[in-house]
Amino acid sequence: MARANAAHAAAQAGATQGLAFKTRRLRFLRLSETWIRRGVPAVVVVFVGTLVAVASVITSNDYDDTIAAAFSDLELVATVVTADLKASLKGVRPRDAGPVVARAMSSRVLTRGLHVIVSDPDGAIIAAHPVGHDVGTPLTDYLGTTQPLTIFAEKAGVLRIDLADGAPALATVHTLDSPYGQVAIVHPLSAVLTEWRNDTFRIAGLLVCTTFVLVGLALAYFWQASRVRESERLCQRLRSRVDTALSRGRCGLWDWDLARGRIYWSDSMYEILGMAPVGQFLSFGDINSLVHPADGDLATMAEMLTASRAQSIDHAFRMRNADAEWVWLRARAELVQESAGEPPHLLGIAVDITEQKALVERTATADMRLRDAIESISEAFVLWDTDNRLVMCNSKFQRLHNLASDTLVPGTTYAEIMARGTPPVVQAEIARGERPQAGARTYEARLADGRWLQINERRTKDGGFVSVGTDITVLKRHEEQLMESERRLMATVADLRKSRQALELQAQQLADLAEKYLEQKAEAETANRAKSAFLNNMSHELRTPLNHIIGFSEVMQSETHGALGSQKYIDYCCNIKESGEYLLGVISNVLDMSSLEAGSMRLEKSEFEIEGVVREALAAIDSTAREKEIHVSAECLPNKRIHADRGKVAKVLTLLLRNALKFTLPHGRISLRTRLIQGALNVYVEDNGVGMPSEARARIGQPFEQTDGVLDNGMKGAGLGLAIAQSLVELHGGSMRIRSTVGVGTIVFVHLPDAKDAPRQKLMLTAPAARRMQQPQKIRA
Repeated sequence: MARANAAHAAAQAGATQGLAFKTRRLRFLRLSETWIRRGVPAVVVVFVGTLVAVASVITSNDYDDTIAAAFSDLELVATVVTADLKASLKGVRPRDAGPVVARAMSSRVLTRGLHVIVSDPDGAIIAAHPVGHDVGTPLTDYLGTTQPLTIFAEKAGVLRIDLADGAPALATVHTLDSPYGQVAIVHPLSAVLTEWRNDTFRIAGLLVCTTFVLVGLALAYFWQASRVRESERLCQRLRSRVDTALSRGRCGLWDWDLARGRIYWSDSMYEILGMAPVGQFLSFGDINSLVHPADGDLATMAEMLTASRAQSIDHAFRMRNADAEWVWLRARAELVQESAGEPPHLLGIAVDITEQKALVERTATADMRLRDAIESISEAFVLWDTDNRLVMCNSKFQRLHNLASDTLVPGTTYAEIMARGTPPVVQAEIARGERPQAGARTYEARLADGRWLQINERRTKDGGFVSVGTDITVLKRHEEQLMESERRLMATVADLRKSRQALELQAQQLADLAEKYLEQKAEAETANRAKSAFLNNMSHELRTPLNHIIGFSEVMQSETHGALGSQKYIDYCCNIKESGEYLLGVISNVLDMSSLEAGSMRLEKSEFEIEGVVREALAAIDSTAREKEIHVSAECLPNKRIHADRGKVAKVLTLLLRNALKFTLPHGRISLRTRLIQGALNVYVEDNGVGMPSEARARIGQPFEQTDGVLDNGMKGAGLGLAIAQSLVELHGGSMRIRSTVGVGTIVFVHLPDAKDAPRQKLMLTAPAARRMQQPQKIRA
């Protein structure tokens, strides 16, 4: 056979070289097609994405340039229009301003979509061009209530706002000469962006057309490529079916060219051996090296077939797979010659019989493992056949019955084995209480040495008998321990029952204490009402002599009936007057607090101007502020009115300003700001005083609560100012909040709702409301 291999070596080398060239070329074509098929969509997507990104950047830049240019143009146009209107409206009455405004506007201003609106000093529209705006309506209703243009006018410049109808626009407001107020030039954003939208639509159309053309070209390429792949799939389908059948059957197809010395293997053959296909043909030497040396030589079979001493083979042998393991194969082949003059071929299949060979080995191994497992279990095990003969048992069964090793021979009858052994002595036998079955029972047995066994006897399906004896001595001991634990548990339950009775008695005692608490609470409320009544009466009794003291001190200070004789007496009179006025203020606050707690405070609401109340509160602290050199500023709302109790609102503002003045150091500042939002009044009192810590803010607003600060005159105050202010604000249906930082200052915010929106309240505080005043108030810091 060595001579045959040498004779055909050249032919084998040429065939292998040609096959390698074709294989490399086919792989190159397939790899190129794969990369092209993957690259075409990526190139199209990248190109379209680049176009979209460039178009987006251009559109965004054009948008920003258009808006910026509109801002600049509107500022210039507004300047020119304002100058023209001032010249045209000079000497013209406001009711005749409409035609003059129309003549003053150039055609270019109108064609660009600008709106020019003229208002009077009160902010009402008196003329507009183009016509379409309601004359007499406020200018803020058209521009929107949230814009600052009408307040700051030229200082605000050009702003982007939302009109009253929600449309975005660019607007600016300039001030006209009297008797005119302001002129508003509005450029709707839709008119500003008209040219930008047209450019955007043109760019989008061009982008869509380009994308459509590129996608069409890509689809045409994929359609043509799919037709080529379909043709290849049809060619491979037949071969795939044969390979699938061989693979599922664990068979390999052999085609042995005896003349050339080369062998063809199917892919399923490579799969059986776990090898990767290395070529279309293999040499005889490559395959012979994989055959197990003990299973014969393929060279002998080749010589027999060449000499025509055999026409077929049926041989079982082992071959080495890719994991260096031996695989059993059964080769069945027949000598075939396709035509006269053609070299003979040995054609057949090789079937994987490794599982069949392994099955015999596994059966023997399983029997051995079963015996080892039965021997390893802790129970005594014995198995009898249908004729009551021994099949197998373990050493535990042998020791239990004191049997010799030569006695336990498979096939020995039950009677012979029991006759040669010594069965254990059973002191007690307890049935397990299971449901009786035919040929089956389970019971517990106590041996003479104190051990307990649980014996299970069952019939097998073939009529045999199996018996298993388990040592349950430990379980029995645990059972006794569980019984003892149960007795202890019952004793614990009895103790818990006694504890429950004790808890029920404690609950009854707590109920009695709660009832006593309610009675004491009612007595405390009665005492509180008596205190309020006492304070009310005492305040009236104290105010009368104080008024006399203050009045006589003023008379003595002014020396109405003659000179006092010394300047110190005048100073003493001044001190008496100041102390009396301070004491009178404290008593008045106590009287107001008692009225609020008693629920006798009433509101007398009316329409009044906010500015007057603010001026009145500022006048009340003016002299004290000048003495401490504290700067007090106020932002009023001229000609604005609210519906509330004027006196109570003035008292709230005065108390807040006095409280700020009290804790502001000399040369400090205090500001009072008022805002009217949808009919509701917001008041902000801000100072840069000493501030207060968070633990002090939690108590501020409660009656007779005060910080640790001391006034200039050495007193700490009664602690009623903020409590009265908060009570009066809540009586109006409003709220008061305080924000303060130590060393920075304090801001007090008061919100008085509109009379139409405020919750309906009684004119007099009820008793529960008065009690709420004595509780801690929720003041946000």
